[in-house]
Amino acid sequence: MSTQFFKRDELIDDLLNQVKISSTSTIFFHQAIAKHLGLNQTDHKCLELLHRRGSLTAGELAEESNLTTGAITGVIDRLEQAGFARRVKDPNDRRRLLVELVPENIKVIEELFESISQWTVQLLDKYTDEELSIILDYVSRSTKMTMEWTKTLQKKE
Repeated sequence: MSTQFFKRDELIDDLLNQVKISSTSTIFFHQAIAKHLGLNQTDHKCLELLHRRGSLTAGELAEESNLTTGAITGVIDRLEQAGFARRVKDPNDRRRLLVELVPENIKVIEELFESISQWTVQLLDKYTDEELSIILDYVSRSTKMTMEWTKTLQKKE
């Protein structure tokens, strides 16, 4: 066997190990953020979905998060109680309710992530455009794969 084969296998093993470590540290990081905000992890990530996607119906939020509509009702109740979200009538269809962010209360979260974003940009500045394209491709593909595996696992429940 060639030395190149061993190096590639070692690189892949090291990368797989680092992905596991990164995943674990990311979960604990978001758990700490959620606790800091007085939320649980699921509520925090649903809040992030609303921040990224804009106002959503409870059904859309359930679909985006892969949670049941019953679970989403609890999430929305807790986000409202914490002052981060509110239910409002859809201006285009008054029979529907939308869940929207409370902008003045979201500023604390935006400020928290601003420093994290600045640090991330400094880290990414160390890479060439070509390397950034490769990293982006990997993250995009692995995210899609993770989402597909999540749905597969939930179907088995």
